[in-house]
Amino acid sequence: MWKEFKTFIMRGNVLDMAVGIIIGAAFGKIVTSLVNDVIMPPIGVIIGRVDFSALVLPLSWEHFHDTLAQAKVDHVVTINYGNFLNTIIEFLIVALAVFLLIKWVNRIMPKPPAAPPTTKECAFCKMSIPMAATRCPNCTSQLTTA
Repeated sequence: MWKEFKTFIMRGNVLDMAVGIIIGAAFGKIVTSLVNDVIMPPIGVIIGRVDFSALVLPLSWEHFHDTLAQAKVDHVVTINYGNFLNTIIEFLIVALAVFLLIKWVNRIMPKPPAAPPTTKECAFCKMSIPMAATRCPNCTSQLTTA
């Protein structure tokens, strides 16, 4: 059983997948930092000194909490819509990066050669017929070989 497991793990596609997951996790951390530390602070300043990660909607109306930190100290349940906005922006950046990567890979990869046609048009009835046909199955016309 150990030998089968080792064979499974050492297959190329499993190793490639593991590398992809590790690189993806690291890329996710970079994007999170980009959003939280670079993109959102200037946006917050532009719209009135708002820290998106601190935007909360408390579900307890007894005490109003301005920030997520205040709500956590008082153990108040909150809807953290600021974190949700940050996550949406992170997703859009990752989606854009993946789109650009796929577009770049498609551009540099050679196009596969076009498959030769397998059908031709009957000269009499204009129906599609196999290339090797000598008689049209639709109109029964005798076809000339070119």
